[in-house]
Amino acid sequence: MVGAVLFASREPMTGREIAERLPAGSDVGEALAALRARYAGRGVQLVRTGDAWAFRTAADLGFLMTREAVETRKLSRAAIETLAIVAYHQPVTRAEIEEIRGVSVSGGTLDLLIELGWVRLGRRRQTPGRPMTFVLTPAFLDHFGLESDRDLPGIAELRAAGLLDNRPDPGGPLPARGEAEDDADGEPLALGTPQEEMFS
Repeated sequence: MVGAVLFASREPMTGREIAERLPAGSDVGEALAALRARYAGRGVQLVRTGDAWAFRTAADLGFLMTREAVETRKLSRAAIETLAIVAYHQPVTRAEIEEIRGVSVSGGTLDLLIELGWVRLGRRRQTPGRPMTFVLTPAFLDHFGLESDRDLPGIAELRAAGLLDNRPDPGGPLPARGEAEDDADGEPLALGTPQEEMFS
C-alpha cells in the first residue's frame, strides 16, 4: 500500500501524509524501510528528501532520462543584416553598422549574435570616444564551413544564389557607404557595399 501511494504521488510525501491514507495502526516507518531495502540496487529506488519520500531513478542511470534536441532559432532580418555587415566590414563599430543599414541597431541584436558565438567584441578604435568594434569568431567560420573570412562569398556568388536579385549588376554602381537599398517591406539592405569592399 505504501508503494502504491508513493508511486501515484506527483510530489514526495511525508510519513504523516502516507499514514493518512493507510488503515489505522499501520507502521509507516517499517513499511518505508522494507521498501527501501527491496528497491536497493534497482533502476528505481526509494529515496528520502528531507522529511519526505519518493521513488526516483537510480543516480547512475540518470543519463537514460536525458534527451538531446537541436533547437532551431531563426535569425531576424535585422540580425542577418547586422551579421553580414560585421562579416564584410570587420572590425566594425556599432555606429558604422547603423550607418550602413540606415537604421539604428538594437542592443539585443548584437547581444544575440554574441550569444550565438558568431560575433565577439574586438579592439577599441583609437578615435574620439574609443568605440568598441565587432568581429567574427572562429565559431562563425566553423558553422558555415569557411577556413577564413576570405572565403566569404562574393557578389557574383550571392547573385547566383538569388540573394541579390534586386541589386545592381556587379559591374554597375553600388550604393555608397551609409546608403542602403530598400526592399519590398521598406527595410534597408546593406549587402552590396560590404561585398564590394571585401573583394575590391
